[in-house]
Amino acid sequence: MHEPDITLIASLIGEPARARMLTALMSGKALTATELALEAEITAQTASSHLAKLVDGELITVRKQGRHKYFQLKNHAIAELIEQLLSLSNTIPALKSTLGPRDPYLRRARICYDHIAGELGVKLYDALVAAQYLQDQQAQTRLTDAGYHFFSGLGVCFNTLARNKRPLCRSCLDWSERRNHLAGSLGHWVLTDALDKGWLIRVPNSRAIQFTKFGQRQFINTYKLQHLPDTCTPAK
Repeated sequence: MHEPDITLIASLIGEPARARMLTALMSGKALTATELALEAEITAQTASSHLAKLVDGELITVRKQGRHKYFQLKNHAIAELIEQLLSLSNTIPALKSTLGPRDPYLRRARICYDHIAGELGVKLYDALVAAQYLQDQQAQTRLTDAGYHFFSGLGVCFNTLARNKRPLCRSCLDWSERRNHLAGSLGHWVLTDALDKGWLIRVPNSRAIQFTKFGQRQFINTYKLQHLPDTCTPAK
């Protein structure tokens, strides 16, 4: 039996333009080749070549809708790998790059594939642990009985979540905060619920998210957040 060859995946991710496209897909949204070309600052023709390699390498998937093709990360495992690489590169000074003007917003609150990350994600996780709804076990996170009743009261259908082929709760090490935020199917539910209720909105052309004025108050009250940073200000 041959050992797995990590150089194949490493070579796909390690090219700068492809790395930027994969990071852009961490928003969880399906993007076109044109949108990904803009993210990577390359021509459409070059982007098509890179995307073909990522599809062949099974890091992303493509689906056609009408005359357009949309690209997404293949699965949660790929998203977790990208997040881990972001986290690792952020701890090595020689690997840190100059961050663009949108970076402060990404650090405050962003989407990590399908859950809340950044300072807001860490504050949420800490609040759920403090309320004893979650039990933090470093690399793992467990929903307590109190947490089950709490989230059931918010409208979570655990029977539906149980049908997903992924953990209910999972701790994800935040690349900018270096502390845990909540991932897994429950983390996905929290993000989806906040977006559906209009508490959070996506910042256009970014993975960043912001509160609406009404949403910030509702989110704080619902999840018992304290000392929410001024940086998480309502969007105008």
